[in-house]
Amino acid sequence: MSQLCKQYILWEGRLVSLQFPYLQALFQQRPRHRMDEFEFRHPPMEREKRAKIFAPYDALDGYSASVKKKNTEYVDRILLDEGQKEELNRRLSILHSLTRTARLAKQNRVIVTATYYVPCTDEHSFACGVRGQYESVTGVARKVDGDLTRTFTIGDTAIPFDDLLSLEAENEALFRECPGD
Repeated sequence: MSQLCKQYILWEGRLVSLQFPYLQALFQQRPRHRMDEFEFRHPPMEREKRAKIFAPYDALDGYSASVKKKNTEYVDRILLDEGQKEELNRRLSILHSLTRTARLAKQNRVIVTATYYVPCTDEHSFACGVRGQYESVTGVARKVDGDLTRTFTIGDTAIPFDDLLSLEAENEALFRECPGD
C-alpha cells in the first residue's frame, strides 16, 4: 500500500500517476493576461458560462428535422361504415344549424374536437399519397359548408368531410338532442 501511494498522487479527487507525462502541465493554471490589450478585448469568463461556447450546433441545416420526419409512422385511412357515416352527418347537420351564420357561430361558441385524416405529403416517403396520419384539433366550430366546399371549419383549420373520422362536443348533450324537437 505504501508503495502504491508513492507512485500516485491525489488531484481533485482522482489518482494521478507520477509517471504521467503531462503532470507538470496539470498543476499549472491557465495563462493570465494582466492589464494588457487582450484582457480588455476578451475579459475572463466564468467557468459555467464557458460551456456555451462548446455547445453543439446543427452543421447541416434541417437534417435533424428531416431524420425525425422519417421516423413518423403512417397508417391506412379508416373507412367508416354506413352507421358511422350517418352519425357523423347527423352531428354535422346539428353543428350546421348552430353555425349557419357568423353571428350564430359567435353567439353559440360550440367547442368541438375533430379527428381527421391527413395524407402524407413527403415525396421522399414510401407513404406519400398512400398512407397518412390522424390528427385531432379542438376549438370553436365556425362553419359547416355542406354545399360548396364540403368542409368543416374549427378555428383556422378547414377539414374536408371525407377526411373526418369523429366529432365530439365539449358538451356531449348537444349531440343527444334532436334539432326541431
